[in-house]
Amino acid sequence: MKNLNKMADEELALSYIEGDNRAFDLLLSRNQSKLFSYILFVVRDRDIANDVFQETFVKIITRLQQGKYSPTGKFAAWTMRIAHNVIMDWYRAQKADKIVEAPRENDLSNIGGADVQIGNIENEFVSSQTLSDIKKLMNHLPAPQREVVFMRFYQEMSFKEIAETTGVSINTSLGRMRYAILNLRRMVREHELTLQLV
Repeated sequence: MKNLNKMADEELALSYIEGDNRAFDLLLSRNQSKLFSYILFVVRDRDIANDVFQETFVKIITRLQQGKYSPTGKFAAWTMRIAHNVIMDWYRAQKADKIVEAPRENDLSNIGGADVQIGNIENEFVSSQTLSDIKKLMNHLPAPQREVVFMRFYQEMSFKEIAETTGVSINTSLGRMRYAILNLRRMVREHELTLQLV
Protein backbone atom coordinates (compact mmCIF):
# COMPACT_ATOMS: atom_id res chain seq x y z
CA MET A 1 0.00 0.00 0.00
CA LYS A 2 1.31 3.45 -0.96
CA ASN A 3 2.08 6.04 1.69
CA LEU A 4 0.09 8.95 0.26
CA ASN A 5 1.35 11.48 2.81
CA LYS A 6 4.89 11.23 1.41
CA MET A 7 3.76 11.74 -2.18
CA ALA A 8 4.02 15.04 -4.02
CA ASP A 9 0.81 16.62 -5.31
CA GLU A 10 1.65 15.59 -8.85
CA GLU A 11 2.00 11.96 -7.76
CA LEU A 12 -1.27 12.17 -5.84
CA ALA A 13 -3.03 13.45 -8.95
CA LEU A 14 -1.75 10.48 -10.93
CA SER A 15 -2.84 8.11 -8.14
CA TYR A 16 -6.31 9.63 -8.24
CA ILE A 17 -6.43 9.19 -12.02
CA GLU A 18 -5.57 5.51 -11.43
CA GLY A 19 -8.57 5.22 -9.09
CA ASP A 20 -7.34 6.04 -5.58
CA ASN A 21 -9.96 8.43 -4.18
CA ARG A 22 -7.95 8.90 -0.97
CA ALA A 23 -5.30 10.62 -3.09
CA PHE A 24 -7.81 13.25 -4.15
CA ASP A 25 -8.94 13.83 -0.56
CA LEU A 26 -5.33 14.57 0.36
CA LEU A 27 -4.89 16.81 -2.69
CA LEU A 28 -7.98 18.76 -1.66
CA SER A 29 -6.82 19.18 1.94
CA ARG A 30 -3.36 20.34 0.82
CA ASN A 31 -4.60 22.86 -1.74
CA GLN A 32 -8.01 24.13 -0.67
CA SER A 33 -6.84 26.92 1.66
CA LYS A 34 -4.39 28.44 -0.83
CA LEU A 35 -6.81 28.14 -3.73
CA PHE A 36 -9.76 29.57 -1.79
CA SER A 37 -7.63 32.49 -0.57
CA TYR A 38 -6.67 33.28 -4.17
CA ILE A 39 -10.30 33.16 -5.34
CA LEU A 40 -11.51 35.28 -2.42
CA PHE A 41 -8.77 37.85 -3.09
CA VAL A 42 -9.95 38.22 -6.68
CA VAL A 43 -13.73 38.18 -6.23
CA ARG A 44 -13.84 39.82 -2.78
CA ASP A 45 -17.08 38.13 -1.78
CA ARG A 46 -17.15 34.99 0.38
CA ASP A 47 -20.38 33.55 -1.12
CA ILE A 48 -19.15 34.06 -4.67
CA ALA A 49 -15.74 32.69 -3.70
CA ASN A 50 -17.40 29.54 -2.33
CA ASP A 51 -19.33 29.06 -5.58
CA VAL A 52 -16.22 29.64 -7.71
CA PHE A 53 -14.19 27.32 -5.47
CA GLN A 54 -16.73 24.51 -5.82
CA GLU A 55 -16.96 24.96 -9.57
CA THR A 56 -13.17 24.98 -9.78
CA PHE A 57 -12.88 21.65 -7.97
CA VAL A 58 -15.61 20.13 -10.13
CA LYS A 59 -13.55 21.15 -13.18
CA ILE A 60 -10.36 19.80 -11.59
CA ILE A 61 -12.02 16.43 -10.91
CA THR A 62 -13.51 16.32 -14.41
CA ARG A 63 -10.20 17.14 -16.08
CA LEU A 64 -8.33 14.60 -13.99
CA GLN A 65 -10.89 11.91 -14.86
CA GLN A 66 -10.71 12.84 -18.54
CA GLY A 67 -6.92 12.50 -18.46
CA LYS A 68 -6.35 16.20 -19.17
CA TYR A 69 -3.63 16.51 -16.55
CA SER A 70 0.03 15.81 -17.14
CA PRO A 71 2.52 16.23 -14.32
CA THR A 72 4.83 18.51 -16.31
CA GLY A 73 4.41 21.39 -13.89
CA LYS A 74 3.24 22.07 -10.36
CA PHE A 75 -0.22 20.77 -9.55
CA ALA A 76 -0.98 23.96 -7.58
CA ALA A 77 -0.21 26.13 -10.61
CA TRP A 78 -2.48 23.97 -12.75
CA THR A 79 -5.35 24.38 -10.26
CA MET A 80 -4.76 28.16 -10.12
CA ARG A 81 -5.10 28.37 -13.91
CA ILE A 82 -8.39 26.50 -13.71
CA ALA A 83 -9.58 28.81 -10.90
CA HIS A 84 -8.55 31.85 -12.94
CA ASN A 85 -10.56 30.61 -15.92
CA VAL A 86 -13.61 29.95 -13.73
CA ILE A 87 -13.31 33.47 -12.27
CA MET A 88 -13.06 35.00 -15.76
CA ASP A 89 -16.10 33.00 -16.87
CA TRP A 90 -17.94 34.31 -13.82
CA TYR A 91 -16.95 37.90 -14.66
CA ARG A 92 -18.13 37.48 -18.25
CA ALA A 93 -21.48 36.23 -16.96
CA GLN A 94 -21.83 39.38 -14.85
CA LYS A 95 -22.28 41.69 -17.81
CA ALA A 96 -23.54 45.07 -16.73
CA ASP A 97 -27.11 46.01 -17.54
CA LYS A 98 -26.00 49.45 -18.57
CA ILE A 99 -22.67 51.03 -19.41
CA VAL A 100 -22.06 54.58 -18.29
CA GLU A 101 -20.04 56.54 -20.80
CA ALA A 102 -17.46 58.88 -19.32
CA PRO A 103 -18.47 62.47 -20.14
CA ARG A 104 -16.25 64.20 -22.68
CA GLU A 105 -15.06 66.68 -20.06
CA ASN A 106 -13.50 63.72 -18.25
CA ASP A 107 -11.06 63.22 -21.11
CA LEU A 108 -8.04 62.01 -19.17
CA SER A 109 -5.52 63.89 -21.34
CA ASN A 110 -6.59 67.10 -19.58
CA ILE A 111 -5.65 65.90 -16.09
CA GLY A 112 -2.64 67.66 -14.61
CA GLY A 113 0.11 65.99 -12.66
CA ALA A 114 0.45 68.82 -10.11
CA ASP A 115 -0.33 66.52 -7.19
CA VAL A 116 2.81 64.45 -7.72
CA GLN A 117 5.66 65.41 -5.37
CA ILE A 118 8.70 66.30 -7.45
CA GLY A 119 12.27 66.62 -6.14
CA ASN A 120 14.00 68.35 -9.03
CA ILE A 121 13.58 69.49 -12.64
CA GLU A 122 14.73 66.17 -14.15
CA ASN A 123 12.34 64.19 -11.96
CA GLU A 124 9.58 66.65 -12.78
CA PHE A 125 10.13 66.17 -16.51
CA VAL A 126 10.22 62.36 -16.25
CA SER A 127 7.10 62.29 -14.05
CA SER A 128 5.27 64.73 -16.30
CA GLN A 129 6.13 62.69 -19.40
CA THR A 130 5.12 59.44 -17.71
CA LEU A 131 1.75 60.86 -16.61
CA SER A 132 1.22 62.21 -20.12
CA ASP A 133 1.99 58.78 -21.65
CA ILE A 134 -0.36 57.05 -19.20
CA LYS A 135 -3.19 59.50 -19.94
CA LYS A 136 -2.76 59.01 -23.70
CA LEU A 137 -2.89 55.24 -23.26
CA MET A 138 -5.92 55.49 -20.99
CA ASN A 139 -7.83 57.33 -23.71
CA HIS A 140 -7.53 54.16 -25.82
CA LEU A 141 -9.26 52.01 -23.20
CA PRO A 142 -12.93 51.09 -23.67
CA ALA A 143 -15.16 53.65 -21.95
CA PRO A 144 -16.17 51.46 -18.96
CA GLN A 145 -12.52 50.64 -18.20
CA ARG A 146 -11.39 54.24 -18.66
CA GLU A 147 -14.16 55.38 -16.37
CA VAL A 148 -13.26 53.03 -13.50
CA VAL A 149 -9.57 54.00 -13.73
CA PHE A 150 -10.51 57.67 -13.70
CA MET A 151 -12.80 57.29 -10.70
CA ARG A 152 -10.37 55.11 -8.76
CA PHE A 153 -7.09 56.94 -9.32
CA TYR A 154 -8.08 60.51 -10.09
CA GLN A 155 -11.19 60.84 -7.95
CA GLU A 156 -9.96 58.38 -5.29
CA MET A 157 -13.32 56.64 -5.12
CA SER A 158 -13.68 53.22 -3.51
CA PHE A 159 -14.88 50.31 -5.65
CA LYS A 160 -18.15 50.42 -3.72
CA GLU A 161 -18.61 54.08 -4.65
CA ILE A 162 -17.69 53.34 -8.27
CA ALA A 163 -20.22 50.51 -8.38
CA GLU A 164 -22.97 52.71 -6.94
CA THR A 165 -22.12 55.58 -9.28
CA THR A 166 -22.06 53.44 -12.41
CA GLY A 167 -24.94 51.15 -11.45
CA VAL A 168 -22.95 47.91 -11.58
CA SER A 169 -21.79 45.41 -8.96
CA ILE A 170 -18.54 45.84 -7.08
CA ASN A 171 -17.21 42.74 -8.82
CA THR A 172 -17.95 44.25 -12.22
CA SER A 173 -16.03 47.37 -11.20
CA LEU A 174 -13.13 45.19 -10.06
CA GLY A 175 -13.26 43.23 -13.31
CA ARG A 176 -13.16 46.43 -15.36
CA MET A 177 -10.13 47.65 -13.41
CA ARG A 178 -8.39 44.33 -13.95
CA TYR A 179 -8.99 44.45 -17.70
CA ALA A 180 -7.93 48.11 -17.80
CA ILE A 181 -4.62 47.24 -16.17
CA LEU A 182 -4.11 44.28 -18.51
CA ASN A 183 -4.86 46.50 -21.52
CA LEU A 184 -2.54 49.26 -20.30
CA ARG A 185 0.28 46.74 -19.80
CA ARG A 186 -0.31 45.37 -23.30
CA MET A 187 -0.22 48.88 -24.80
CA VAL A 188 2.98 49.72 -22.91
CA ARG A 189 4.61 46.56 -24.32
CA GLU A 190 3.34 47.21 -27.85
CA HIS A 191 4.59 50.82 -27.83
CA GLU A 192 7.80 49.81 -26.03
CA LEU A 193 7.32 52.48 -23.38
CA THR A 194 9.15 52.67 -20.10
CA LEU A 195 6.85 54.11 -17.46
CA GLN A 196 8.43 55.16 -14.22
CA LEU A 197 7.25 57.77 -11.74
CA VAL A 198 10.12 59.15 -9.68
